[in-house]
Amino acid sequence: MTATLDGPDFIALQVRDVEAAAAFCEKHLGLRRAPASPPGAVVFATEPIPFAVREPLPGVDLDDVARPGLGVALWFRTTDAQALHDQLADAGVTIVAPPQDSPFGRTFTFIGPEGYAITAHGG
Repeated sequence: MTATLDGPDFIALQVRDVEAAAAFCEKHLGLRRAPASPPGAVVFATEPIPFAVREPLPGVDLDDVARPGLGVALWFRTTDAQALHDQLADAGVTIVAPPQDSPFGRTFTFIGPEGYAITAHGG
């Protein structure tokens, strides 16, 4: 029997300031902290895949990259992409791709904690 992967089961962004990144996720994205998180991380109660912000792993220097997550497409589902866009834009969050219709519903991309590009879709 050959072992295989089932798919993503946990996603974490490595950040310099865990509390500031967690506050951004709570304030602007409406995420809620999970009841427990390991040291150096904040895990959110997201479904179906847990999401976290965490301290960088040993050997990771976030000051030595052009933009964290460059080359990775990070998408989050929302109930209303247009409304979320409007909330983020009103709060001064940088929008890098305006709302547009796609096969995945309405989408837009914004700059999240510490420069990560995040696409929201749905609704």
